[in-house]
Amino acid sequence: MLFWIKTAALFLVRSSRTSIILTLMVISAVSCLIFLSSLAMGVNDAMIRNSVGLFSGHISGYNIPDNIQKTDLAVKGVANVLQRVEVIGFLHFKDQIDQIVLVGVEPDQERKTSAFWKKTIKGRFIKKGSIEIFISEPVAKRLGAKCNDLISFSLEPGFKESQFLVAGIYKTGISQLDTGIAFCDIETIKHGTMENYAGKHKYFWNGAVFLNDGVDMDMVLQKFQNKIPDHVNFQTWKQLMPDLEQLISLNYFSMSIVIVIVFIIVSLGITSAFSIFILKSIREYGIMKVMGVTSIQTVSLLCWEVFLINIAASIFGVIFGIIIVSVFQKTGIDLTAWTSHNQYFIVSGVIFPRLTAYSLLLPPLSALVFSLPAAIWPAIMISRKNAAEILRGDG
Repeated sequence: MLFWIKTAALFLVRSSRTSIILTLMVISAVSCLIFLSSLAMGVNDAMIRNSVGLFSGHISGYNIPDNIQKTDLAVKGVANVLQRVEVIGFLHFKDQIDQIVLVGVEPDQERKTSAFWKKTIKGRFIKKGSIEIFISEPVAKRLGAKCNDLISFSLEPGFKESQFLVAGIYKTGISQLDTGIAFCDIETIKHGTMENYAGKHKYFWNGAVFLNDGVDMDMVLQKFQNKIPDHVNFQTWKQLMPDLEQLISLNYFSMSIVIVIVFIIVSLGITSAFSIFILKSIREYGIMKVMGVTSIQTVSLLCWEVFLINIAASIFGVIFGIIIVSVFQKTGIDLTAWTSHNQYFIVSGVIFPRLTAYSLLLPPLSALVFSLPAAIWPAIMISRKNAAEILRGDG
């Protein structure tokens, strides 16, 4: 085997121009596909980051009793836990009324972790300890309210009302957040100025759990289930957004198809180049036949030539691919102009390519798998001729 490897290497060195062209073809294909695969991973990351970072977090907890604290959910891997308390009631302004869900939040923690408050179009987000309300644009339009107006909230029409100052108006573009939701300081609901609610109801809270990068959601969820009573419902973003999970799987599938198609084309190019290369050296293969080299050994020689080219080209292709990805990992690729109306890029349209085993290994492995058959057609050309025909130059 070492003899045929050495012979294949010498053939490639002697035909250096053809070898360089084939090597450059594979290098460009491998490096470009590593970058495109990494970019696909970056798009998936951006969609997840935008979706969970806007409001919900990686894991959402529902109906958590007040005897369970945020610190109980702060297990290893958790970046932050946002506590929210929801109250269904009615907003009143002048002669208009609108039913909403009033969500009590921790303003400082929301600014630190979530992003929905960045979608403020008028005014500002609520402040800690304030008697203020943050309403969506559709709610503001239905009520005819604007910033700095005093607006009333009650659990039911005719109940005692609580007054709030409209601090700001937001618009996320997500119907679930823009329809029938308003925000206030959580202390107002838990034990603040809402006299018709605070102190008279045992409250349950919802938690938005944000994880550090690379943390396994299932592992954190298992810790919650071991620590928190069974009646508390925890759901991951995959359960809450199955459409996003399907879209990510579709990206993987589409990228795999692109890689396969590219290397089918590359293998056809290698086959053509090798056929020309062999025709130029056809007399040498004829001499090898006279010396007793079998068809199987000829196929072995050609396969080693293709293999050596692909190994060398793939190594350089991987290096160049890593360099390209590293450059764009630092700067990012701003696609805001093409994603501004996409709900999965609602927070930011900047993509950061990410290298994974999938993006790093699939292109060079595909290059090898699809290029090895390139030796078959040239081998058939030689096998079909006898040594005398080759040496005479017939056909």
